Amino acid sequence: MRSTFMGLETARRGMFTQQSALHTTGHNIANANTPGYTRQRVNFQPTEPYPAAGMNRPQLPGQIGTGVEAGSVQRVRESFLDVQYRGENNKLGYWESRAEAYSKLEEVMNEPSDSGLAKTMDQFWQSLQDLAVNPTNSGARSVVRQRGIAVAETFNYLNSTLKDIQADLKNEIGVTEKEINSILNQVSKINDQIGAVEPHGYLPNDLYDERDRLIDQLSTLVNIKVDYTPTGGNASTQAEGKVTITMITDATRDELGVLVDPKGFNALKVDFDGQDGSVKTVTIAGTPYDFNDVKSSGKLKGLIESFGYEKTGGVTGIYPDMLRELDNLAFTFATEFNNVHKDGMSPNDILNEEKAANSFFADSASDDTLERTGLAGRLVIADAIVASLDNIATASGEPGSATIGDAQNIVKLADVINQKLNYAENNQQQANFRNYYEGVIGGMAVLSQEAVRLTQNSSALRESVETRRQSVSAVSLDEEMTNMIQFQHAYNASARMISLTDELLDKIINGMGTGGR
Repeated sequence: MRSTFMGLETARRGMFTQQSALHTTGHNIANANTPGYTRQRVNFQPTEPYPAAGMNRPQLPGQIGTGVEAGSVQRVRESFLDVQYRGENNKLGYWESRAEAYSKLEEVMNEPSDSGLAKTMDQFWQSLQDLAVNPTNSGARSVVRQRGIAVAETFNYLNSTLKDIQADLKNEIGVTEKEINSILNQVSKINDQIGAVEPHGYLPNDLYDERDRLIDQLSTLVNIKVDYTPTGGNASTQAEGKVTITMITDATRDELGVLVDPKGFNALKVDFDGQDGSVKTVTIAGTPYDFNDVKSSGKLKGLIESFGYEKTGGVTGIYPDMLRELDNLAFTFATEFNNVHKDGMSPNDILNEEKAANSFFADSASDDTLERTGLAGRLVIADAIVASLDNIATASGEPGSATIGDAQNIVKLADVINQKLNYAENNQQQANFRNYYEGVIGGMAVLSQEAVRLTQNSSALRESVETRRQSVSAVSLDEEMTNMIQFQHAYNASARMISLTDELLDKIINGMGTGGR
């Protein structure tokens, strides 16, 4: 082997290896703007030296190097940063969905404004006070009826609009469910492709990139843990293997269900089997999990908590809670207003000398009583008030003693807004209408601000991790240009070594033995 031809082989290996590095550099440059692409590098390693250890080895002063080869083409990526990124990405997906839900809720409630419920109620109370000044004025009576209709229609509008948004949230939950299952299916197929390549000793780097991109996308939707299983065969020590993706809880990181394993993927399904069509369970691989036990943050959890889920026999969530508060307001206010109105005497009662005890507000689904649940969507003006303005009870007293010009009962009606009532069901703390409604709107505003703040915090943390991840894995054109020059010079040097060896061989073959001729 100690022949001059050995130099040709050493130089050839150098040329081919540098050429492989140039090809990889070109691949990096071409994918500099490809989403999810991780820069690659060629790991150079020396070829086996000559001679090998053995009893019949030639006697040389030491082993002679035989050149270089490309040991592997590897991605430059740090798995710890991937775990950090997916954790922050998961939190961001959760808080973004909640912030968006609260944003829509604030747009609907529209407080404070000149068109919200508070302003409509103030106008109604003002019309009652105007009627108290002149109880025989038919115009003032008409204003009271119209303002009452406006109050009922405002409750109806808020209720129907919130339910429309709730229906949109249900559709978005369905879309998110399909997106999750689509990602799981794609990851499973990539697993199969990787399993077909790795046993032959290759590193399918582009498949790794696509799989990581999908896992990043999945981490926005649900909280996951990613493990790797070797594919076996003649796989490289740097091979990542097939992934196993498990859905986990937030704090304790308990495993809920396997979404993807080396054998395939398990579909996730959100079950709307709770009260009033709320979410009760989430099914993974045919096993239902109570949503209260899932506690796996991400966009899906944020959407479900906005839409509504069953908890301890009831339904809770951003929109169900606000709908329930509207029902509490409508029921408590309308019930107390009706009670005061029934105690009074209307002009028709005075003329007929008989107390009709008419209600002012009514439930469109019931002839006699008001039902709390869903009342905000069914509140209307009673038929008697619609039929005649003279059925508005302005006076106090009993048949035969009340007078049409009496305004004592209308004053009592105007004072209902200041009375402390138990607006919240099963709550002994009393408040007047304004204070309770301000508390509801204020609580919504605080939770909305918290969601926005945590969205911003999560976004900043994710961007910080992404910056560090990109500093390791992203393609730097300046760095690639530097590498290209370096590999080009090494390639040229190897080529020059071949030329030099050729000159040596020419001298030996054609020049030796000709001396003295």
